[in-house]
Amino acid sequence: MSRIRDRTEDFKDAVRQSAISSGFNEAKLAAIMASFIIHKPRQTSPFTKSALKTLESIEALDQFLPKHRKDYVDRHRTTEQERDSIEHEVTAFVKACKDQIDILKNCINDEEASSKGWLGIRDTSNVDTIAHKHGVVLIISEKLHSVTAQFDQMRAVRFQDAINRAMPRRKLKKSVNSNSADASKPYNMEPTDTKDIQHESLRVKQELLDDETRALQMELSSLLDAAQQTETKMVEMSALNHLMSTHVLQQAQQIEHLYDQAVEATKNVELGNKELSQAIQRNSGSRTFLVLFFLVLTFSILFLDWYN
Repeated sequence: MSRIRDRTEDFKDAVRQSAISSGFNEAKLAAIMASFIIHKPRQTSPFTKSALKTLESIEALDQFLPKHRKDYVDRHRTTEQERDSIEHEVTAFVKACKDQIDILKNCINDEEASSKGWLGIRDTSNVDTIAHKHGVVLIISEKLHSVTAQFDQMRAVRFQDAINRAMPRRKLKKSVNSNSADASKPYNMEPTDTKDIQHESLRVKQELLDDETRALQMELSSLLDAAQQTETKMVEMSALNHLMSTHVLQQAQQIEHLYDQAVEATKNVELGNKELSQAIQRNSGSRTFLVLFFLVLTFSILFLDWYN
């Protein structure tokens, strides 16, 4: 059995000699070999940079919400102003992410428009790239939707807690109003002692004070009702916002499905055009064959008639 010999070094020497004979010097040859060993980093497109930046922002928001969940939900940890500040910050952050997603969608639409020719025929060489970008935008939108759903749940808990705190106060004020009305009834009776003028003036002042108290309680009760209605409307708006975001996500999935169907229909139309062009070529070829056949047949008949 023959021994196996390693010819790697011989191969390297042959390649080096061939490169030198082709005009490559030592420095250029070393640079080429280094480029094979150490690959240069690929240049990232602006779309990819923007998508990665948006995804990092959404992930930062996803980490921010669990960190400040207790501060936002528990009213004993923070004040209303601090919770409003957290809500405003999250809302601004979500709006910025949505604007960035809209910019990415507009970039894809511009690229689709530029890929069409002057007759409206789409360039098929860029279809896969556009479909990949649509998928990237869809993934980012789903990630943002999941984060906003978490914040909607936190907001619903806060508003429900506010409603639960408002209901006992309303009941307490109604009970105080009824007690004050019951307490004011004895003062409505006629005074038995008409000679005590000082006692009469104190009774009148007490009645006026009770009337003012009842009026103030009624005003506060109406304000509380208005605040409760506002809180209920805010909860309903939050639920509607969550429902709308869910429908938007469903529409995005439907648009993606329609886009895939449009791409497939475009391919089918292109195949149909190719088949039509081939059929036209076959038809023209068959016409030429029939014309030649009739000409040859006519000349043959004339030749036979002349020959006879």
